[in-house]
Amino acid sequence: MANSLIVIFLAVFLDGLTGSNLTLAHAYVADKTDSATRARGINLAQLAFGLGIMTGPILGGLLSGFGLSLPAFAASFFAFANTAFGYFFLPESLPPERRETKPISHVFRWAGQFTSVFRQRNIQNFLVVLFLLNLAFAGLQTNFPLYSNARFSWTPAQNSYFYLYVGLCGLFVQGVLFAKLQARFGERKLIPAGLTFMVIGLAGMAFVPAAWMIFPAVAVVALGTGVSIPSLTALVSLRVPENEQGRLMGGNQTLLALTNIFGPTLAGISFDVIAISAPYWLGSLFSAFALFVAIWALQRNNPEGME
Repeated sequence: MANSLIVIFLAVFLDGLTGSNLTLAHAYVADKTDSATRARGINLAQLAFGLGIMTGPILGGLLSGFGLSLPAFAASFFAFANTAFGYFFLPESLPPERRETKPISHVFRWAGQFTSVFRQRNIQNFLVVLFLLNLAFAGLQTNFPLYSNARFSWTPAQNSYFYLYVGLCGLFVQGVLFAKLQARFGERKLIPAGLTFMVIGLAGMAFVPAAWMIFPAVAVVALGTGVSIPSLTALVSLRVPENEQGRLMGGNQTLLALTNIFGPTLAGISFDVIAISAPYWLGSLFSAFALFVAIWALQRNNPEGME
């Protein structure tokens, strides 16, 4: 219903203030799973999120033909339905003995709560890996239409087909492949394997000589992110006390928000100043650094996560 840019800004700001639902979903999964099933549970939560990311733009594009406000009204309806479902049907994940009541002023001590998560030495290195991994990936989503147009003269329609392909790759990895790989290899082996795939796939996207080669390259990237992110999130979660899961997931989302600020900025500057392929080989370098840190941290910690 906005009739000016400032109203749009305020609406997006309000949406951002209430945008911790993925954090809460991961914390809920952590409460309801154990060490054997946590990675699978987090992967399913991310799969649901990915399905929404894939189908939302398609639905928005179809509805926009009947009016530019209709997609936003539809999104508002889905948000209301989600809230109603959570209120009436989703049971509390914490048992009574693990619940605690804190004053409302505690909410505003966010800086101390945030830094307390990162002071825990047994997860610091893995949080660095998560930051580097998301930094490598964050800028590519906004940069790819510019890259594909400059490199291969792709149209917006061709880019939309490409994003649909990316979504299908993610659906296959997270919905079919991850559970089998996790059951066979475990998180500690999937993390370096996934980061290695990220290094290879992003380098491939940077240097492919023909447009069709971008598809297998991005499939390798989807495999890398699809196995490494849920494995890392689960591994970090298992190193934190049960009553700290919500704070941990909130800190995790703060890291993601930071990468969503710096990633697109770095990708845009390197695209303009260095080369059109620079965001992708820089992403490959970030992934390689994350791989080095992950291998070092996994060797330094025993399987139970104790130093």
